[in-house]
Amino acid sequence: MCATCGCNDAANVSINEHGQQVHDHHTHGNGHTHVHEGKRSIDVEQDILSGNNLLAERNRGYFLGKNILAMNLVSSPGSGKTSLLECTLKELNKDHQFYVIEGDQYTSNDADRIHATGTKVTQINTGKGCHLDAHMILHALQGIKPKADSVLFIENVGNLVCPAMFDLGEQERVVIMSVTEGEDKPLKYPDMFHSSTLCIINKTDLLPYVPFDLEKAKTYAWQVNPALKILELSCTSGQGLEEWYDWLKQKMPVPQTS
Repeated sequence: MCATCGCNDAANVSINEHGQQVHDHHTHGNGHTHVHEGKRSIDVEQDILSGNNLLAERNRGYFLGKNILAMNLVSSPGSGKTSLLECTLKELNKDHQFYVIEGDQYTSNDADRIHATGTKVTQINTGKGCHLDAHMILHALQGIKPKADSVLFIENVGNLVCPAMFDLGEQERVVIMSVTEGEDKPLKYPDMFHSSTLCIINKTDLLPYVPFDLEKAKTYAWQVNPALKILELSCTSGQGLEEWYDWLKQKMPVPQTS
């Protein structure tokens, strides 16, 4: 059976508008056409993410125009995105201007934690949605109004599948995995690791207590994305945080002079 329109591919016979039998081996591509008993069926193929991608480019232009570093933090639930943000904001917000967009299906728990650091934050609740998209970010930006030469953290919904598909207009995508999850995450969710620029392996203070092979995790990540930079750290012990701060400072925008 043809996967596009459901007709029987084995028979390859239809009737055209002139009542003639048409023997056709279907060619599947853009503009794929079938003829059935006097009716013509045309399949129109369209990128379902085209609308999101257009808005992502609009967001990207906004960030570029205001010299804002936008970072999309992605992970599975419980990997430590919010804890990493808390440590970062407490350490660096005296010298740099930060903003945070928090994405969760429900509650403002994470946004409340970020607000407690003195950082301006806005919450996006996606309900049954499993990811943020460019349209949500556009509206959040209209509310939060980040200043020029600042850093915007976007904490995405905890999910290693759907967020990989949606460009938000960010310059950096940071994927966070923890040692409590399993070292095969990069192989199981390759799209996320392939599209990221930095991988943080978090909760390294728990390595003595969990069956996690750190070297295998890094090898798997580099199999998926050879250019991926990997940092190992623990928000609890503080080990590795300085290296994260140094990486972040190198990416921060240099204030523009008028």
